[in-house]
Amino acid sequence: MKCEELLQYLSDYIDKELSEALTDEAQQHLATCQNCRVVLDSTQQTIFLFREQGKRTIPVQNRQRLFDQLQEAFQHSKPV
Repeated sequence: MKCEELLQYLSDYIDKELSEALTDEAQQHLATCQNCRVVLDSTQQTIFLFREQGKRTIPVQNRQRLFDQLQEAFQHSKPV
């Protein structure tokens, strides 16, 4: 397996949805490719951090103020 192939299958690899043969190929490649191990580790850490954060929402008063500021900015912007 080459780096490009691993990247193509990375999501399925992380989700454990690859066939046994492709999983074996991916693991063999990861055993010898530092760059792909870094990509895999970074991706897994990003997923973990995202899940840990949970869904964040903007408080209602801040959301309305932000919406008002955006609306005003659009109204005063020049058409392109």
